[in-house]
Amino acid sequence: MNCNYDLIAKKHKEEFMRRLAIIGALSVCLLGGAPLAAMADEKTEKALEERIQKLEKMVEVLTKHEAAEAKVKVTKEGEKPLSVATTGSGKLIYAKPFVSAPKATLGGYMDFEANFLTDQQLTRSRATNFDQARFIPFIYGDVTDRIKVAAEIEFEHGGKDNPKAEGEIKIEFATMDYLITEPLNFRAGLLLMPVGKFNLLHDSPLNDLTDRPLVSRLIIPSTWTEAGAGFYGTLYPGRVSKLDYELYAFNGFGREAAATTIGVGDGLRKARGFQKTDNNNNKGVVGRVAFSPFLGVEVAGSAARSAYDPNAEKNIALWAIDWTLQKGPFEVIGESAWARIEDNFSGATIGPAGMRGYYIQGNYHFLPDFLKKWAPTHFTDASTFTAVIRWDNIDTDTDNRTLTATGGNTRELQRLTLGLNFRPIEDTVFKFDYQFNSQLNTNNVSTSVTGESVRIDGNGFLFSVATYF
Repeated sequence: MNCNYDLIAKKHKEEFMRRLAIIGALSVCLLGGAPLAAMADEKTEKALEERIQKLEKMVEVLTKHEAAEAKVKVTKEGEKPLSVATTGSGKLIYAKPFVSAPKATLGGYMDFEANFLTDQQLTRSRATNFDQARFIPFIYGDVTDRIKVAAEIEFEHGGKDNPKAEGEIKIEFATMDYLITEPLNFRAGLLLMPVGKFNLLHDSPLNDLTDRPLVSRLIIPSTWTEAGAGFYGTLYPGRVSKLDYELYAFNGFGREAAATTIGVGDGLRKARGFQKTDNNNNKGVVGRVAFSPFLGVEVAGSAARSAYDPNAEKNIALWAIDWTLQKGPFEVIGESAWARIEDNFSGATIGPAGMRGYYIQGNYHFLPDFLKKWAPTHFTDASTFTAVIRWDNIDTDTDNRTLTATGGNTRELQRLTLGLNFRPIEDTVFKFDYQFNSQLNTNNVSTSVTGESVRIDGNGFLFSVATYF
């Protein structure tokens, strides 16, 4: 049966307006527009009550009709409604459950960087450079209230077509969660390793400086992702305290061949596993426990251990602590990590046995009132400036096993960074940094006079922008 919804709605609305006018007139009478005695007889009161009831029903009918009308899709005469078929080879691409009931959310972040240094240094391959550092799409999906899927795809330094061969395309992480209860939930997939806090919160828009902390790059090899499975949850031991944990089994650290060592140049970055496969069929264990006694304070400890050689005879152990202290506009954060590498040698080539590093960072958030008055559309209640100071210190050979004939530990690096950034909103940031770097020469060049390794400084200015979308 065909219904002319517009005609029905028009008639209902006209009747509604007529009856509303009657109610208005009666209200005037009741409020003093006519003698109350004229309305006092029983028949008039009954009639008024009936009219009010009819009007209430009419309003209900109109409300339901308008809600239904919003869902009606207009189709041309003789045209069949669009539907997604699940038969026929050409239509099988639509035979997915989410096509008829979308559950996924797409987002991501990007950052652009520019550096103007006096010399290249440990984390910058060129002294001056513009770089589309990262473009990271996110995909988050709710399969049910208990089943969640999350993933990030990383396009770094322009992707694989970068002529300098520095670009890459990879899955940053991809997990499926089954929510059991707040203290106990299951997770499996490509996991962000919970060693330190930075590896879990490494997105550029979240961080207040352009470069990542050295310890979170070389000792804890962020971004560090491995295939694995395990559990996570939150407990509340006290009225205001909170305890979070993550515990997973994973494929473990890796080394491609027995005849290679883990060197000082890249720290543990080249000891990251292979994600898809286990090079020695020996699984590793990783976990983190974070305790917050009250709002604004969190201290956490984490560790990972696994065999790294193809014969599963040598192990790497990694420990870390991290902290977050917040009070009003002030914030102090940091991370410290230590690594021990067993039997890191191949023939005459000897690699480091120990590595360590830390960073400590202070932030101060502020927004001068005069800026809000001067340019209120640019400086709002959601805007903020942050003044930042950070000290980094790492040593990728604490036992000095990689000394040359003339001495000198090749991978000690200290960095002081001063920064100022502006966030027009919390999710978007413009960063201005200046770095003071001091490191041993990457080739361990020694002076002919003292026999000591020459220190080089790659000081300079960095600028970056980053935003979620």
